[in-house]
Amino acid sequence: MIERRKIVLVGTGFVGMSMAYSLLNQGGVNELVLIDIMKDKAEGEAMDLSHGMPFAPSKMDIKSGDYDECKDANIVVITAGLNQKPNQTRLELAEANAKIIKDITKQVVESGFKGIFVVASNPVDLMTYVVYKTSGFPSSKVIGSGTVLDTARLRYLIGDYLDVSSKNVHAYIMGEHGDSSFVPWSHCYVGCKKLIDVMKENKKPMEDLDKIYTNVQQAAYEIINKKKATYYGIGIALTRLIKAILGDENSIMPVSTYLSGQYGHEGMFIGVPAIINRKGVKEILELKLEDKDQKEFDNSCNLLNKMIKDSINPIIEKD
Repeated sequence: MIERRKIVLVGTGFVGMSMAYSLLNQGGVNELVLIDIMKDKAEGEAMDLSHGMPFAPSKMDIKSGDYDECKDANIVVITAGLNQKPNQTRLELAEANAKIIKDITKQVVESGFKGIFVVASNPVDLMTYVVYKTSGFPSSKVIGSGTVLDTARLRYLIGDYLDVSSKNVHAYIMGEHGDSSFVPWSHCYVGCKKLIDVMKENKKPMEDLDKIYTNVQQAAYEIINKKKATYYGIGIALTRLIKAILGDENSIMPVSTYLSGQYGHEGMFIGVPAIINRKGVKEILELKLEDKDQKEFDNSCNLLNKMIKDSINPIIEKD
């Protein structure tokens, strides 16, 4: 008997559909259901994807549906929400999307869903917290995309700079998926060699690492300026996360997960390396951070904590 691997995607915008297209091309899922407040959009997207099935690596049943489809899903992926408008603050975006994500989460849970939530709606650390608090699920079963995309950008740029495969660059961006993120350079490797040592041996200026991080941090702004939105990178990153869960891989990924004392913080979701398997987040890997990195992480946590207390909790607690 073929194992059932069912994914429900809530939100058929650019990010959600980039993930769906990536899933179709890579295979490994045998049922995909698309949910959107614009039902015709979801139906059209399902039709369009299905027409590529003759060229896909494996069979996948693709259809549009409603929240009752979540009941027997392995994973519900939430990409729905509003995009940041010109002159809109991040806080205003967070408040608007928190209401939307709260409503979606309630409907998913009411279906009888018992699987794992994967959240990519922005600001992702805060929206993952909303799903966690609204659902009542164990924190291990609520995962935000966190700094997975930021980390992919970092690995790509380091690989390009050193002329080595990005697959052999082992580095993480930690903290908030936003401007307060940081790179713990002392924990970055090329193969099994410390990146800092590689830089020294090749007589590369250390300042170039700061330039690489700046390029990572500014990448989304630059892409948005050029093409209005970013979606391919996060789409394929979400597919990678889904496959790590379904494949019970015990893979290490920098996802947004709930801190309960790790790194000296608790009570928020934030990007840290974690082991991902069929049960969700198996374990958070706690790196020994240098003092300056710990301060960066503290700052990131404090920013998120303030937004949670001032803006997010009042929305969650409101009936």
